[in-house]
Amino acid sequence: MDMVMKLGAESPVVILSKSTCCISHSIETLIRGFGANPTVYELDKLSNGKEMEKALIELLGCKSSVPAVFIGEEFVGGSNEIISLNVRGKLKNLLLKANAIWI
Repeated sequence: MDMVMKLGAESPVVILSKSTCCISHSIETLIRGFGANPTVYELDKLSNGKEMEKALIELLGCKSSVPAVFIGEEFVGGSNEIISLNVRGKLKNLLLKANAIWI
């Protein structure tokens, strides 16, 4: 869990994903659409990816571990949370607050 949280704090927006996950790609595209440049870690390409995936499953509390999104060094959640924030018009403000984008 510590490694996951450490990675999540490395830049304003961090996405933990898998290279074969279309939902992860969609969330990355959504965030890039605001002008942010997220740091993306593909767990299936990391040597300790399986351990990190187990930690994410515990953190998310569900079977799907990716995508896991950190904004402003805080864990925001998975795809449902990011889409919900976007629909409610709050994702942009969160990205601004984290200095991931500028007006």
